[in-house]
Amino acid sequence: MARHIAIVAPPVPGHYDPLKVLARAVERRGDRVSFVHMADAASLVPDFDFAAVGDRTHGPGALARYADVLARASRPVGFLRMIRETAAITQMLLDELPRALERIGADAVIADSTEPAGGLVARHLRLPWATSVTGLPLLREPAVPPPFMGWPYRSDAGGLKRNATGYRIADIFSRPITRVVESMAAEWGLDAHADQGFSPDLQVAQCPMPLDFPRQALPANFHYCGPWREERSPDEALPQDGRPLIYCSLGSLQGGRSGLFAAMTEACARVGARAVVAHGGKLSDEAVRALPGDPIVRAHWHQPSVLPQCSAAILHAGFNTVLDALGAGVPMLVAPIAFEQPGTAARVVHAGVGRLLPRRRTATVIAHELETLLNATSYRDNALDMAGSMRCLRNVEDAADRLDALFSAA
Repeated sequence: MARHIAIVAPPVPGHYDPLKVLARAVERRGDRVSFVHMADAASLVPDFDFAAVGDRTHGPGALARYADVLARASRPVGFLRMIRETAAITQMLLDELPRALERIGADAVIADSTEPAGGLVARHLRLPWATSVTGLPLLREPAVPPPFMGWPYRSDAGGLKRNATGYRIADIFSRPITRVVESMAAEWGLDAHADQGFSPDLQVAQCPMPLDFPRQALPANFHYCGPWREERSPDEALPQDGRPLIYCSLGSLQGGRSGLFAAMTEACARVGARAVVAHGGKLSDEAVRALPGDPIVRAHWHQPSVLPQCSAAILHAGFNTVLDALGAGVPMLVAPIAFEQPGTAARVVHAGVGRLLPRRRTATVIAHELETLLNATSYRDNALDMAGSMRCLRNVEDAADRLDALFSAA
């Protein structure tokens, strides 16, 4: 008999897009999948069942307001507001999910690692559940820096001390979210911090192991499955005029930075290359026309199709875009802006598949770094090696098989 599986995750494309691919793989195994969140989030998953919650606190317009908060999170005031808004969403889910999951007859839960409400509610309802890891693995280890820090991996005494301090600081800033979770856990008689808040039975990650920092204490239930992407990619040929193509993206939330895009496209022109820009719908037509260097510009590109045609990429280190670049064997310059992007950028550098742009991101600086990236064969060779290792993974099918085995045994 088909099971009904609920997915609970932050309602942003960076999480929902890979989860949609995972959901389709789960459905191919005969189960039904429903995403559960504020009503506006249904627009992100139009081809799936959706259960809306939180109409009183997160009614029409709430998703757009949250996206605006996330876009401004790179500044201190914006970051603190993002934490408060995220805590309010977690509180809403803790209040609403138990009734919603019972109403739709959910038999199991897939809870994203960055939204603690999904797993806590599953435990409260005694439902089998798994953790989905759509971004960086968040499991803490002494030698692994906090994911929101761009620190390199260090296992010496200095590195361990630095990381411990970083985790204490992260705990202070995330306290509004932690208080919400601890309060509800206490009401339900649960330990909010059991297994670091992740499933004790199964954690499936779309991160390939070579991209992560070295790990010494991964639980047996954690699995690096590889990127969750559709197997077939539509053909999308880019115009070729003899110049190398450089893919430039700042993601769907940070794509309104016209000044940085202008520096990137000018830098490409300075080294004899042509930029292929994806601005996420954040640049006006006027801003697009003002970009120097004759770039090829769209709001969105199908990355798995266009990246193999590029010689390099200049990215914000958004996790999904980095995975797509690596899958195509494309080396990259990384310019992290917010969220876990500094941590992802540090892993790109650690793996030898890219270079970190300094904070002063002028056209001159970017051109110098891009020329170094293109002329040093090691970055391309390492990226191609990573692409080869990723092709050996079963990716989303591996994750779906593990979910099926867990929920069948429950």
